[in-house]
Amino acid sequence: MSKPQKKYLVTGGAGYVGSVVAQHLLEAGHAVTVLDDLSTGFREGVPAGAEFIEGRIQDAAKWLDASYDGVLHFAAYSQVGESVADPEKYWVNNVAGSLALLAAMRDAGVRTLVFSSTAATYGEPATTPITESDATAPTNPYGATKLAVDHMITGEAAAHGLAAVSLRYFNVAGAYGSCGERHDPESHLIPLVLQVALGRRESISVYGDDYPTPDGTCVRDYIHVADLAEAHLLALDAATAGEHLICNLGNGNGFSVREVVETVREVTGHPVPEVVAPRRAGDPAVLVASADTARQRLGWTPSRPDLTGIVADAWAFARREETAAP
Repeated sequence: MSKPQKKYLVTGGAGYVGSVVAQHLLEAGHAVTVLDDLSTGFREGVPAGAEFIEGRIQDAAKWLDASYDGVLHFAAYSQVGESVADPEKYWVNNVAGSLALLAAMRDAGVRTLVFSSTAATYGEPATTPITESDATAPTNPYGATKLAVDHMITGEAAAHGLAAVSLRYFNVAGAYGSCGERHDPESHLIPLVLQVALGRRESISVYGDDYPTPDGTCVRDYIHVADLAEAHLLALDAATAGEHLICNLGNGNGFSVREVVETVREVTGHPVPEVVAPRRAGDPAVLVASADTARQRLGWTPSRPDLTGIVADAWAFARREETAAP
């Protein structure tokens, strides 16, 4: 067996995006250790071949040492509604936990970080597509905690030479082999619509059909989780000592809620009843990313931009999970 190219710690690697990135790292020949407390992740989500440590990021210093070449940080609570109802939970985990992780990295001499950030840092943008230079004005504690960590990383890079890249995701979807969405509760549109196709819920709620968009429903930028994972590996190569690079990740094209629902109908062959509900407060009509910085600095271009393909991969994973369920 050949020697691993590099060794990485993946925090939150039992979750959706973290598990797919861990799998990509393994396929690239790297050694991977997943650190996850399983509060929202799933043990079965950890890819075969990765070492697994059940633990909290606040305690990362117990395991992080100079043998690691870098950290990919996904460990965070991410439910917007919960963050509004229980903000202190988010500040303690997302912010204090990340601060402890940065300290552990500094003490161990691990000087490369890729951080899972979010488009929620922008809040309700004045213009689209959204660029990294647009104002950050998060409208909920979840987005605020992610922005706070970005500020921490900027300071760490300037003061201590950390090589860091923050990747701000828009709507991540799809699946990669045995790695897919297992959120509980589920809040993302595509898996919710697939639950209707599976007969696990009666209908899908469409929150507002009177937006200034072609079909009246909100438009969002969807990116395949495997494209997202590939950006993380490119970010590791692009990370530069003393710099904190921030990149948006998205397709640059949006799909409406009704387009998603219709695509699920086509892919699954199942009827998907929809119920129009009142608009949700704070839902912008259009959220689409400019990924020009990622293309220029990382050399990244999404290779799976087609909504049908994204839904098809998510559907294959959802059916596999349904069959495997006790």
